[in-house]
Amino acid sequence: MTTDIVQLFSDYNIQARTEGHKHCRPGWVNTECPFCRSEAGHEGLHLGATLDGKIFFCWRCGWHSPSSSIAKLLNISEQDAKKLLKQYVGLSYKTKDAVVKLNTKSHKHPSNTGPMEERHISYLLKRGFDPEQLQRDWDLLGTGPVSRLDKIDYSNRIFAPIYWDGKEVTFQARYISDRHPMKYLACPENREIIKHKHIIYGRQDMWGDTGIAVEGITDVWRFGFDSFGTFGIKYTTQQVRLIASLFKRVPVCFDGGESQAKLQANALVADLKFRGVDSFRVDIKGDPGKMSQKEADYIVKQLIK
Repeated sequence: MTTDIVQLFSDYNIQARTEGHKHCRPGWVNTECPFCRSEAGHEGLHLGATLDGKIFFCWRCGWHSPSSSIAKLLNISEQDAKKLLKQYVGLSYKTKDAVVKLNTKSHKHPSNTGPMEERHISYLLKRGFDPEQLQRDWDLLGTGPVSRLDKIDYSNRIFAPIYWDGKEVTFQARYISDRHPMKYLACPENREIIKHKHIIYGRQDMWGDTGIAVEGITDVWRFGFDSFGTFGIKYTTQQVRLIASLFKRVPVCFDGGESQAKLQANALVADLKFRGVDSFRVDIKGDPGKMSQKEADYIVKQLIK
């Protein structure tokens, strides 16, 4: 008889919370991420798990499989972790890397999504962006003071549609303040036509032989058409294969000053080199999205020449 992931955490003394913390949201339980908690400044309840145990996601370092997460949390083998998951939440594995299939719903935008309004434009101006140019280049929209989709609150966000092969397949939404605990919200996974972590963000029609790898959508807005985003430093095998098929040369510009970002940048460089791509890490100061446009343009010019 199955229970849920909260019971598993309780029985095995994994400290976790379902509410009362900035990273907690309905339907999830949060604990310290065993994959990145050793990094100074990244302690906290970053690792979230859905109550059915099918999805584990760290707000710092990205997606992890249920079995690897439980194995890491309890310091046990993945095989033993899979047995626990079967016992507590009914997950079973026919193959080593089985993928849990979710019910698919139609792709749609959150309610009250439309042209950007003064509050969205004001935020972009404060960040040193040109709102009109971003609207032209990236089809940005804005969400209203009340905006929901599948019980998720998307209010007061800049809405960025994500295209692949000319078709919108998913989206991300950025809150119009840096004070919100969840600055970025993705499209619900069961509404994505293509999972965002299986593709990259950018202007597919404008890419050349060199593509500058950055983390997020605002970094791409800053670096422009010669860049692409991996939606965080935790990239996937599908993204590596795709990048290697699209570019001959890839400078990797993840956020500077963070050791975890540097480790992930080095790993991406190694994975791309293994596939024959001329790739190297570029050390920059801070977040590319927070650079001045002049500074970003200079870096791009040096990397593309």
